[in-house]
Amino acid sequence: LSNIPRIKDIEELLHLIRHLGAKAQFIDSNEVLINSSSMKISRINLLHASKIRVSFMLFAPLLNKFKRAEIPNPGGCRIGARPIDRQINLMKALGINVCYDHNDGYYKAKLKNGKIQGGTNIFEKSSHTGTEFAILLGCLAKSETVIKNPSKEPEIDDLIDFLNNSGANIKKINNFIYIKGVSKLISKEKYRIKNDRNEAVTYAVFSIATGGDVTIIGIDSSNIKSFIEKVKLAGAGVKIYHDRIRFSYQGKLNAADIATSPHPGFMTDWQAPWTILMTQASGFSTVHETVFENRFCYVNELRKLGAQIEFFQPKVQNFKEFYQFNPLSGGKKLILKQAIKISGKSKLHNAVLNVSDLRAGASLLIAASISQGESVICGASIIDRGYEHIDKKLEQIGAKIKRI
Repeated sequence: LSNIPRIKDIEELLHLIRHLGAKAQFIDSNEVLINSSSMKISRINLLHASKIRVSFMLFAPLLNKFKRAEIPNPGGCRIGARPIDRQINLMKALGINVCYDHNDGYYKAKLKNGKIQGGTNIFEKSSHTGTEFAILLGCLAKSETVIKNPSKEPEIDDLIDFLNNSGANIKKINNFIYIKGVSKLISKEKYRIKNDRNEAVTYAVFSIATGGDVTIIGIDSSNIKSFIEKVKLAGAGVKIYHDRIRFSYQGKLNAADIATSPHPGFMTDWQAPWTILMTQASGFSTVHETVFENRFCYVNELRKLGAQIEFFQPKVQNFKEFYQFNPLSGGKKLILKQAIKISGKSKLHNAVLNVSDLRAGASLLIAASISQGESVICGASIIDRGYEHIDKKLEQIGAKIKRI
């Protein structure tokens, strides 16, 4: 695999795979070689699993090889409850016996008749990770697997392309994914993954918020279309070329409201940097988070810088249908404040800031860069989980930043 970023989450995943007995290592600056032929362990270490959320998806290769596997609750950024009910229901729908052992905190799964059976799974709410997991499970299943209401994120297409190039039989038709199980998968040639659209948005916002100009190479504009539309609405410059996009500050920024939603909507990972940008826009703007119920942890940090932001709850007729998460707990509606109102234009000053999750952390770097004075950001290692050399890249486009 090529174009693999050297980020902490990748390093942790490679370490986990090696712990299972397989070979997994960087063989070039951004190229990874994985060979699972020597894999001999079907139980994932609790410490390793707690560090990355994708550890749960290793059920797919482990079950195919060992017919049984044990994996604890996955880790990752705490940006909401992030339950794995959808993944458990999916496994059961495809004929996998799975249960949770309260004695040791592990999910334990085994195959019926030594093979993933296949079947039909309906996602009540679109699930990015759930769709990827379903595809991985269905590739080597005994019969056809049908996924209804799958995620439409570009990364899903990337995964399908890679697997089909390796011998899988996967087709997307309208709001369905059809997977015909095959006997084996063999990666015959190097596969280059797509560039990270979240990273592209981060650098675009940094440039505009600081009054600059940046050209980002290798991003398909259709994958960040909703972001580009909002950037134009806010009065910033966007020029799209065949292999690159140029973002630039054009003077006064206008307030522009956003509501997050699955692709092709405005991605939840973009709302934190967008909030920073709106602190520099004239007037009032709002951000309504519909994907996760706890993704505004960074707001109090922005208030330390002098940002004027208030929480509120928009009127929603049907909470259960409107939000991607479950707003009901024990049959009672949770007390939610899923939106913020930003007063611009704010003159920000320096502060000591704490990182809560990786996207919020990158956004705090932007906020500190447009604030007067020197700021200190604690928890840089969390940002490193999703960004490769972000400090050096920001320096290249004008930031004054030092890692200590």
